[in-house]
Formats: sequence, C-alpha cells, structure tokens
Amino acid sequence: MDATVLNSERRPFSIKLWPPSQNTRQMLVERMTNNLTSKSIFTQKYGALDREEAEENAKRIEDVAFATASEHYEKEPDGDGGSAVQLYAKECSKLLLDVLKKGSGKTDKKEVATTNNITAPGESVFDISKGQRDFIEAEEAEELLKPLKEPGNSFTKICFSNRSFGLGAAQVAQPILISLKDQLKEVDLSDFIAGRSEAEALEVMGIFSAALEGSILKSLNLSNNALGEKGIRAFGALLKSQTCLEELYLMNDGISEEAARAVCELIPCTEKLRVLHFHNNMTGDEGAIAISEVVKRSPLLEDFRCSSTRIGADGGVALSDALGNCTHLKKLDLMDNMFGVEGGLSLSKALAKHTELREVYLTYLNLEDEGSIAIANALKESAPHLQVLEMCGNDITAEAAPAIAACLGAKQCLVKLNIAENELKDDGAIHIGKALEDHVHIKEIDLSSNSIRRVGARQLAQVAIQKADFKLLNINGNFISDEGIDEVKNIFRKSPDILGPLNENDPDGEDDKESDEDEGNEDELDSEMKKLEVTQEE
Repeated sequence: MDATVLNSERRPFSIKLWPPSQNTRQMLVERMTNNLTSKSIFTQKYGALDREEAEENAKRIEDVAFATASEHYEKEPDGDGGSAVQLYAKECSKLLLDVLKKGSGKTDKKEVATTNNITAPGESVFDISKGQRDFIEAEEAEELLKPLKEPGNSFTKICFSNRSFGLGAAQVAQPILISLKDQLKEVDLSDFIAGRSEAEALEVMGIFSAALEGSILKSLNLSNNALGEKGIRAFGALLKSQTCLEELYLMNDGISEEAARAVCELIPCTEKLRVLHFHNNMTGDEGAIAISEVVKRSPLLEDFRCSSTRIGADGGVALSDALGNCTHLKKLDLMDNMFGVEGGLSLSKALAKHTELREVYLTYLNLEDEGSIAIANALKESAPHLQVLEMCGNDITAEAAPAIAACLGAKQCLVKLNIAENELKDDGAIHIGKALEDHVHIKEIDLSSNSIRRVGARQLAQVAIQKADFKLLNINGNFISDEGIDEVKNIFRKSPDILGPLNENDPDGEDDKESDEDEGNEDELDSEMKKLEVTQEE
C-alpha cells in the first residue's frame, strides 16, 4: 500500500532531513487516510475503514511515529536525520498495518456474500477479493467460482478484485459469466490482472469483455489495471454494449490522451451515468478534452472525480464547460491538477449552475486570488447545501478573503472547511472566523500554513470553541507568538482534543526567508519519505 508523501525534484545537496515540514506531515496523514479507506492488498485482506475513522487513526499514527523519530534524532543531533526518517517511515508502516489488522467496528457483514470464499446462501454479492492476493489459474478458478454455477443463484454483483486471472482462469470464468450476464447489475474487475504480461492481460480482458457483452450493468469498475489505450479497447465489446450504466470507475489505469479518446469513443451512451471516477491517470489537456465529451453527455452526473490527472488550463476549461451541463452534481473532486486562473474562471461559471453540490474539492489547482474569488462568488449564489469545501494550496492571499468569507457566510450547512497552505494571514483568518461565527454545523476548520499570527489564531480559536460537537481546529504551521500559543491553548483548556498540534508553528515568522539550502533539505526528506509503505512483518 503506497503512502508516498510528496513528489519533488531532488536537489544536489542536503544537510539535514529531520524534522519534516508541517506540509509533509499533513500530506502523510492524508495518504495514510487514503490507504485505510482505499482498495488494496491489505484492506482487501483485513477490511477498509470509513473516512472519519481512518482520519482519526492516521493522525494518531503520525503523532506517535513523529514523537518516536524525534526522540531518536535527539540522541544523535550531529546526524543528518536520515535514520530518523527511516524510523518515522517504519513506525508509520507498522502502526498502519496494526490498525488494519484490528479492523473497523463498523463493518456490515451483510454487504458481502463471501468470507474466506464461503458464500452465504441467498446473498446477491459474490466477492472473492477478501482472500489472499494471488494468481489464479484454471484449477483454482473451477473451485473458487463454483457457487456461480449453482442453479437458481441470485447473484447480481460480482467482485473479482485483488486476484490475478491468468488465461486458463479466464477461460473457466467465460461460460459462467455468459450464463449470468442477464442477471448481473454490478461488475468489479478492478486490479484483476496484476503481474501478467501485456499479451496475456489483454487476452484475459478480451475474454471477460466478450463474456459480459450485452449485459445490462448499473456499475462497472475497471480501476487499477494499467489499461492504457490497449486495455480500454480490449474491453471495447463490453463498453459499447452498455446503455444503462450509472457508475463507471477508471481510476489509476494509465489513461493517456489516446486512451481517453478511446473511452469517449467506446462509451457513447452515458445518459444515466451518475458516478464517474477518473482519479490518478496521465490524461493531460488533450485527454481532458476527450473526457469532457463524456461528461457533456452525462446530464444526470452526481459524483465526478477527476483528480491527479495532469490537466492544465485548456483541459480545465473544457471540463468546466462540460460540467455546466451537469446540474445534478453533488460531489466534485478536481484536486491536484493545474487549472490555473483561466481554468478557475471557467469553473466558476459552471459552479454557478449547481444548486445540489454537497462536497467540493479544489485543492492544488493553482487558482490564485482571481480564480478563487470567482469560484467563491459563484458558490455564494449556488450550492445552498454545501457541506465540504477544500481549496488548499492555491496561492490564496488576504485579498480573496472577503469573497471567500461572504461565500462561507451563506453556507449554513458547512461541516468542513480546509483552506490550508495559502497566504491568508491575520486579515484573512479574521474574515473567515467572523463568517463562521453563526454556523452551527461546522466541525472541522483547517487554516494551517497560512502565515497567521496571534490575532488571527485567537479569532479562529474563539469561533471553534463555541461550536457544539466541534472536532478539529488546525492552525499549525503558522507564525503565532509564544504568548499567542499560550492564549489559544488556554481557550481550549477544557477541550484540548479539538485543537490540533502546534509543534510546527514558527513564532518568528521566518519561512519566507527559507534558503535554497533548506529547500534542498526538504526535497531530500520528501525523497526519503517516498519509501514509506505498509509492509507485512517477516
């Protein structure tokens, strides 16, 4: 399970790798949260957590690992911090696996039809993803898929994820799938050809595609298969035959410009599509233009995720224009692209038409003040039921704060606000704080790394402490004086758990003077942190 923290170019020099920046630590918490909630070898084996539970565990894990590594570093202060980084990563990995092994107390056993490959009678879901990740050949497939051959079975969903089907296994599955395709409604073939040669993988995909051609599916998941254009076209028969799809998942599939065009070509009928997830691909602007055609043909779309797909301004404009047709949208995730101001302005025009939005994720889009103000103004007049707004890392300054505050003032259903890693400073923090004073539902506020000082911190603290059921105020990584820290802690003296850590605060406000040498040190640290992964102890 990958828990990479940051991607950065390595610099040719480094002095100290420890401690990590607050941004690095926050990114690690987010990655661990994703690891605990996303489908992988380990979550398939032990079970995934829901988002809230995962976030709580990820924060706890990072705090413990950081404390352990810091203690280690203090014992060898003349070192470069490399051993502390390694210990930090090792501790996070170990604790993450411990959490997964312990599992969630919220799992609904009725959601899946198999446990250790034993099918519960009368269930509608056939799921082989919970077993050990391995290769499946013909003999094992015969045994594993036997319940699907039982006369009168009621399976409407199959999940073959986490098992790698070889050619022999695919040939065993083919007649079984043909016999079931009239009753199947949901098919999950994510991560089902791992480790196979390209030739074998393409042949396996072709067999499954032909077997399921003509089925009337509501949900199809082809994620985590490194499809590329060849893989998309290998599924051409299945994709072309779908006229009632409501959910389509193509995440982490290596979908380039050419593959995106193939998707647009092979899925002509998306009138009923409600969910389209296209996360972590290498689509780029031209690919985004192709995907925008799919979006344009999907007027009922409610949940669109197109994050980490290398989309710039041109692709952002095309997608935004297409999203203007999707007036039923409830969740929008465009994180980690490079829309820029131009893309932000186009997106604001689309958002002005969306009255049903509940969650908006616009982190790391390079929106700057102009794009952010336009989006805030659009959301102010639309999305009356907005619950989550994230706009981290967009170079937002105090100039945009009044517009953002005016937007927030109109969002009385807001539960979570994250505008970390910007430059709002005290003026911006005060605007934001005042806008949230009367909000009764707000539970999380994150204005970390915003060059905030004592006055802004106090304003946010006084707002947060008055909220019932408030969960977290994160103002770490700012420029709060020692007196200001004491003041904030005193405000939270009766509820210390809802105040996030303040250990990365810089009371002298020196980060704007950070030298290239220090930047090089951070890049070295980030490079080391890329090695962090969840591993099974030998």
